[in-house]
Amino acid sequence: MNSTEIKNFLEEKVVKYNHPKFLEDDPLQIPHRFSKKEDIEISGFLTATIAWGNRKSIIKNASHLMELLDQAPHDFVLNHSKKDLKKLETFVHRTFNGMDLGYFVTSIQNIYVNHGGLETLFTKNQEDKSLQPAISKFKSVFFELPHNSRTTKHVSDPSKGSAAKRINMYLRWMVRDNSTGVDFGIWKNIGPACLSCPLDVHSGRVARKLGLLRRKQNDAKAVMELDKSLRKLDPQDPVKYDFALFGLGVFEKF
Repeated sequence: MNSTEIKNFLEEKVVKYNHPKFLEDDPLQIPHRFSKKEDIEISGFLTATIAWGNRKSIIKNASHLMELLDQAPHDFVLNHSKKDLKKLETFVHRTFNGMDLGYFVTSIQNIYVNHGGLETLFTKNQEDKSLQPAISKFKSVFFELPHNSRTTKHVSDPSKGSAAKRINMYLRWMVRDNSTGVDFGIWKNIGPACLSCPLDVHSGRVARKLGLLRRKQNDAKAVMELDKSLRKLDPQDPVKYDFALFGLGVFEKF
């Protein structure tokens, strides 16, 4: 297919998958249970953090996580006590455990109290046409408090070569508009043109088959290469094609 045919093909798939039905089996359904902005962005961040492995397991464990936060993540984060953190110790999702969760809650509190919140932290560190440097800065701020070194692996850093799939996915959730009822569009000071595709084994495989990506590894350099290809198709909203690439890979075995 030539570039026009690829664009038309992907646009059709975007319409198909960028739809509320998408939420039925997707972890993004978790933040959709909330209406308060801070609850959405905190629940979204924590859900994205554990979004690897079996999708049913992710949704189940993210739901349990929200129960541990009393279904009020923002209030819990700001006002928790040491006793409240104690009950989080039982949580586990793959290699993310209760100790990690306890630090995440404490660190997110620090971000809201001392850095203006999650949106402000990402917004002030964005660069023209890229949020990857902002993700790296986010990680440095996130771990500015005393922490166990094992917990750092749960926040990716593009400057270290990571594709940062889960954080890029989270940023898509927060930034892209809510016109189809899937993403939220609650972060108004970051444009969708700056977003990068959440590159994983599924989207990467489809992107390579379509000639949008040549690099074999799913790493930071591959994200940059895919960004260039998708921005040629739609400079203003390149990450809408994440729905197409993911849907083709997961649901259609393209």
